[in-house]
Amino acid sequence: MRRDRALAVLAALLLALACGSEEPKTTTSNPPPEREPQPEALGLVAPPMPDDLPRALVLSLAQFRDEGGKPVPGAARLEFLVRRGGAWHMTSLEDPESNVFHKAMAYGGGDAARLLSLGGTAAKVKLWSPGASGLTAQTIWEKDFGGKFSRMRDAEIGDLYGDGAASIAVATHDQGVVAVLHPKGDTFEVVEYDTRPDTFVHEVEIGDLDGDGALEVYATPSEPNRLDGTEQAGEVVRYVPSRGGERAVVAALGDRHAKEILVADVDGDGRDELYVAVEGHVDANKVLVHPVEIRRYDAGTAPDAGQTIATLKDRLTRFLTVGDVDGDGRKELVAATFSSGLWLLRPPVEPGGEWTTELIDADSKGFEHASLLTDLDGDGKDELYVASDQHKEVRRYAWTGQRLAREVIYIRPDDRPIFTWNLMAVPVGLAAPPTPTE
Repeated sequence: MRRDRALAVLAALLLALACGSEEPKTTTSNPPPEREPQPEALGLVAPPMPDDLPRALVLSLAQFRDEGGKPVPGAARLEFLVRRGGAWHMTSLEDPESNVFHKAMAYGGGDAARLLSLGGTAAKVKLWSPGASGLTAQTIWEKDFGGKFSRMRDAEIGDLYGDGAASIAVATHDQGVVAVLHPKGDTFEVVEYDTRPDTFVHEVEIGDLDGDGALEVYATPSEPNRLDGTEQAGEVVRYVPSRGGERAVVAALGDRHAKEILVADVDGDGRDELYVAVEGHVDANKVLVHPVEIRRYDAGTAPDAGQTIATLKDRLTRFLTVGDVDGDGRKELVAATFSSGLWLLRPPVEPGGEWTTELIDADSKGFEHASLLTDLDGDGKDELYVASDQHKEVRRYAWTGQRLAREVIYIRPDDRPIFTWNLMAVPVGLAAPPTPTE
């Protein structure tokens, strides 16, 4: 009964999103209280970081307030964690034109860098330019897709036409549209693929599996969301924009689906691979009958022949992130599950060997469980940053020489319901500025 009530509340929160109409505003909170690094169960302590870092973390959020016992969505919110003076400081930006930010990331580099954001209901892609008064937004694409929801759900950036321009591949809800925004001077040309009624596309990735130099776009169309864990059909599809964008199915998942995929050269052979987190199933009694499977697809793998590299005893896995956690020159994957924690997946050292699976932390949970491997401190090893929404914490995991150890770097100061949809690293110049009182 408790689990059913929790799912009902979750469904209400996820489906309560509606439009706003005010101007964006920026706010600042006090930095989190000073705390000692939090040791892992084995007594290990995360190594220290420099007092100042050139990059910040940006968290993309949906936030809710209670009105008469019902969750009501607030303005779309970005939160920035900046390390300065030996402490982490949080600033935020809110945009009432939407009620959820699904992702934010850097677009461009150097003095031309801007912050790219994806909002939902209203569905808007914006570029935020830093200035003396803070971040100023330019909407580069907005659309009502005509279904029950209109959301810009995910994006990746790449030279999709081989012309040196940074195009943006975008996944949307809920009419199945995958789009490419191709820069043309000061504007963007929008090419849309595959309008399909009642189709959710949660994830988009860019890579080159066949090594021919033409970047491919991968996406995850599926049936409308079901929060009860029952069957939901889906697949992974591929488009090659520079060659006309014809749709091809690369992973046929039957009555299962994926909300998370990753395209990267994890094994270091010089060729990208596709990794698909196939969601689990529960039966009528809420018993897990099909756990999450992480499947690998190489160029030429048949859609029904993906190799299962790990099986995780959970129903949901919404984040896969890649990096080198121990600085040995070989990459690893981290899978963030809904309730069973964080998992480290290591590829085999020798071709044809088996992947190994190691539990990083069982006490880390969240519906999305946003996670990122990145080397913020520049020591040659990637740290793992995680939003454990159940604990209302943002955590850092760093290699001790034995394993990844946990440190809490931010604690939410209130009980406001939030969902952290994404977590990325951006230059500190793209963070919302602090108020004069900080």
